[in-house]
Amino acid sequence: MRAGWDRIALGVGAAVTATAFTVSGAPLLQQATALTLPPSAAPMQPPEAESPGELDLSVLSSGPETVMGGTVLVRVALPAPIEPHQVRLQANGTDVTESLRPVYLPGDGHVLEGLVKDLPEGKSTLTAWIPDTVAEAESPGSPAPARVVVTNHPSTGPVFSGPHQKPFICQTEDFRLAREGRLGAPTDEHCSVETVVGYVYRTTGGGFAPLPEGGRLPSDVATTVTSTGEEVPYTVRVETGTANRAVYETAVLHDTREPGPDPWISPEGWNRRLVYKFGGGCPGGWFVQGNRTAGVLDHGMLAQGYAVASASLNVFGTNCDDLLAAETMNAVKERFVLSHGVPDHTLGWGASGGAYQSHQIADNYPGLLDGIVVSQSYPDVGFSTVPAVSDALLLRSYAETHPGALSREQQRAVSGFGTWEGIGAMADAAARIDPQGVCPAALPAEQRYHPEDNPDGARCDVFSHARNVYGTDPDTGLPRRPLDNVGIQYGLAALLDGTLDVDEFLHLNEHVGGFDQDGRVTAERTRGDAEAIAAAYDSGRLLHTGGGLADIPIVDHRPYQDHAANGDIHMRYHSFSTRDRLLAANGTADNHVMLVEAHRGGVFSADQPVAGRALTELDAWVTAAAESSRAYPGGAPIEHLRQARPEWLADSCWIGDERVVTPQLPLPGGQGDRCANAFPTYGSPRIAAGGPIASDIVKCRLTDFDETAYPMVFDEDQAERAREVFSAGVCDWSEPGEGQRPPKGPWQFF
Repeated sequence: MRAGWDRIALGVGAAVTATAFTVSGAPLLQQATALTLPPSAAPMQPPEAESPGELDLSVLSSGPETVMGGTVLVRVALPAPIEPHQVRLQANGTDVTESLRPVYLPGDGHVLEGLVKDLPEGKSTLTAWIPDTVAEAESPGSPAPARVVVTNHPSTGPVFSGPHQKPFICQTEDFRLAREGRLGAPTDEHCSVETVVGYVYRTTGGGFAPLPEGGRLPSDVATTVTSTGEEVPYTVRVETGTANRAVYETAVLHDTREPGPDPWISPEGWNRRLVYKFGGGCPGGWFVQGNRTAGVLDHGMLAQGYAVASASLNVFGTNCDDLLAAETMNAVKERFVLSHGVPDHTLGWGASGGAYQSHQIADNYPGLLDGIVVSQSYPDVGFSTVPAVSDALLLRSYAETHPGALSREQQRAVSGFGTWEGIGAMADAAARIDPQGVCPAALPAEQRYHPEDNPDGARCDVFSHARNVYGTDPDTGLPRRPLDNVGIQYGLAALLDGTLDVDEFLHLNEHVGGFDQDGRVTAERTRGDAEAIAAAYDSGRLLHTGGGLADIPIVDHRPYQDHAANGDIHMRYHSFSTRDRLLAANGTADNHVMLVEAHRGGVFSADQPVAGRALTELDAWVTAAAESSRAYPGGAPIEHLRQARPEWLADSCWIGDERVVTPQLPLPGGQGDRCANAFPTYGSPRIAAGGPIASDIVKCRLTDFDETAYPMVFDEDQAERAREVFSAGVCDWSEPGEGQRPPKGPWQFF
């Protein structure tokens, strides 16, 4: 056991006979069910609590309503002068006191902790209490019982994401283990497998190799010094299994000559932090289990002592649904806690599609992440990316259908992107709205949607993948879509600056079109489904930032790609979209830091100088804020974050080898700001149409077209034509969007 660890197990508490119990521990979930005690089969019933007592019973391994697999790690906090041996614990009336052990927590004193197993599916009541015989003899006026109602779900889910998607293709046989070999065939229809634990080690020559069995360390095993100063053999325990129909992996430094790990025995090399890695992608992310995670053998993290976790359904190229990703992370973190104990804090790490997940999980399911490092970021997939890529597809289609109508520079100006090539890159990414666009290779062709041959087949698009949130149109059976472009004046900025003339502007908007339900370009604009739009706001699928994201540090790392030779969808303005949403929701973005550098290629890794430094500085920020909160519990989280932010974590850009520290502003080049000149910010077709950089309006409010509102002159024919083109009205971006409002709250169930 690592010296100085703040959790000291004292052994199993003695059994005590008797009768009585507790209340406390408010449920962690906003929608928690009222606590009720079902009839007990025990010979003597715990008395009903008349008022909150001093015993405190809490679930450590997950929220009380999101237990999976029938096991929970619990803690009973003891008021003085109650001793550990005096406490009893029941689960649904059955005595489970033998599962508890005394643990000493510096600053908090003695508590009891234990793994309560074999809970049935559904609700169970856990009750901690002091038997009357002991209470009367040793502690007159004994504390009231403490009760917590937990809801246990199958280990395969679902919990809060809604009904399982079908079909669902198992891929455990394709999953390569970190040590060697493959995971093997699934044992049931839910793609489950037996959990496998294997060990690898870092060689002195660099790289990982399987650790030979037998307990002896190879002569070429490296050592590492962790962030807490421990020098340990660089040997790694890797656990691989399935949870929530995903394959998960966890990795932590562990010397096989040491005992454990378990919730009370910490590996000497673990620094008590967990990094949860989220993988990128989106198109093709449906109907499959996945055959890889975001990778847990991460030298830049493990060498410092971080535990690392990830899962196949946390790779957006496998599962492009932040809701299911949140449920999967919740399940995997629960598995980690049951095996290793509660980490001091959990840090999110992800680029591109991994940034989507980090943002939305932190905001909509607070408590799962304590801080995040995101790279190549977007706020969300549905409303920062989908409108931009679908608009790009419309612009490319317009240019192809009307060759010569606009020059390349005019097209670029209408798009808002930094390069003309960006239109093609973004248009290609619009395959995610096409139900035949990108289906995963593992999905058999005969199961895929085809409008004539297989109309009931699996639709490979983001809206079908989000049916549990947006719903299905009862008349058509098709998924509802929160996609709308009615009233958008494409190219408005180009008209106002003279890049387009009035006739070019009107011709573009007359012919730009929209999409049918199969993602094909049509002459008519796209009208968003009102119920889907309401659900987008209410559910937090449009990232709001006023939930859990308001209370944690966010480090936004941007490897600049706006000028990529072939175009790229990872544009810098998305970072400012997130910041603007933070400002709108919370009045501040002091918990948001932007770091910008040239794109150097390769995978987003903690081995990279800026990204790796960002992780260690984020760790310091989260740690210092937690210490500040404990010392001054009355302060708001943002106040602790302001006080605790490390000096290095300031808005910055790297120009060559020089770091320039300056507030990042969404400026194009040539504005006198060195970072803006080196890494100018552009926009999207909707921003170039007058929309907000926040990209937070699903459907704009409409107002009648009025030619007198424009600085140029519309002649009579042009004005009449404009009123026909915009017969439904034009977007009034000064007003909130139709139905725009904050989410209904965190920890929603579907």
